[in-house]
Amino acid sequence: MGRKADELGALEVSRLDKPGMHFVGGVAGLALQVLPTGGRTWVLRVTIGGKRRDMGLGGFPDVKLAGAREAAREARKLIREGVDPIEAARAAASALRASRAKNVTFEEAAKAYIAAHEAGWRNEKHGQQWANTLKAYAYPVIGSLMVRDVDLTHVLKILEPIWTTKNETASRLRGRIEQVLDWATARGYRNGLNPARWRGHLDKLLARPSKLGRVEHHRAIAVSDVGAFMVKLREAEGMGARALEFAILTAARSGEVRGATWSEIDLGAAVWVVPGDRMKAGREHRVALSGAAVSVLKALPRMAGTDIVFPAPRGGMLSDMTLTAVMRRMKVDGVPHGFRSTFRDWAAERTNYPRDVAEMALAHTIGDKVEAAYRRGDLFEKRKRMMADWAKFLSKVDVSSDGVIPIGTKAVKV
Repeated sequence: MGRKADELGALEVSRLDKPGMHFVGGVAGLALQVLPTGGRTWVLRVTIGGKRRDMGLGGFPDVKLAGAREAAREARKLIREGVDPIEAARAAASALRASRAKNVTFEEAAKAYIAAHEAGWRNEKHGQQWANTLKAYAYPVIGSLMVRDVDLTHVLKILEPIWTTKNETASRLRGRIEQVLDWATARGYRNGLNPARWRGHLDKLLARPSKLGRVEHHRAIAVSDVGAFMVKLREAEGMGARALEFAILTAARSGEVRGATWSEIDLGAAVWVVPGDRMKAGREHRVALSGAAVSVLKALPRMAGTDIVFPAPRGGMLSDMTLTAVMRRMKVDGVPHGFRSTFRDWAAERTNYPRDVAEMALAHTIGDKVEAAYRRGDLFEKRKRMMADWAKFLSKVDVSSDGVIPIGTKAVKV
């Protein structure tokens, strides 16, 4: 039991200024400690588990005498009930700090998720798409909301306004919200089922994407018009025009062409090997170069200080709008990516090449997992012949719609 002392009044307590412990009575062990600096604080001296402990009750005069005595009585009551008030206070403070550490908003969680995963994404554009869609659609609704509080109502409020009008964007957005919430659960910031999950949940509330109409494809030049376009393109000057010509000849994606380096290309073997980290599917892709494609490369000037095949005037890669700008200057209604569709139409309508050969040339993944497991080769020899025939087709104007290129032929029927 703490020391009994004469019970002091509020005025007497206010006059205590000598450094040391001044027991004020009223509650055993309650004292006002005057520090050498002049500061004053309340201390309750108690015995807990056979050990003397000093428990702080706050500073004076912020805590008045009456408040200090009330706090001291509560502490002694806890001790009588077998509770250590000092440890209880520490546990409460720790719980408060832990709770505050979990006070993460959805926007903070999303940005942390992106920072943790962007190094493993294919390119910077992918990360930008993540950030842009969340900023445009999710943050206005749940950005400032604690991530633990995001529920189905919030997810539907984000998705329903754009689900039928911008379904591709909405579908990707849903997946991104789901991944952020899964990350938050794994980090301990939230509990329970993910309200953005699709199967067995949102698929019961929203129409399936496949039922919401056709996907808007990239505008493409008709097969019968591509030869005339190539004549005009070859008359155009500039690195952008040459990059577009090479992209058409190889049926490659714009980003793959703009990022091409001389170290990826073997002119002697007429092969361009695009590394997996620059491919959409994430796998290395061999491109068979026709004689026309090799000629484009051989005619290019080499810029000092860069390995980029089609460098920008000031070095580095061409921008993603450069090839589109070439077509706009030519007053053509189409986009560079559309030539991949033109190539696919040509292969299907004007040749007897098997579908798999064309799909492999486009670096499309095999949809059937069983077939993909057994497919070891990349049909490269067949693709070499096909790309040579494609180059020959591109060199002709006004090709008749019923012309067919049998496999292995030397000429194009016109």
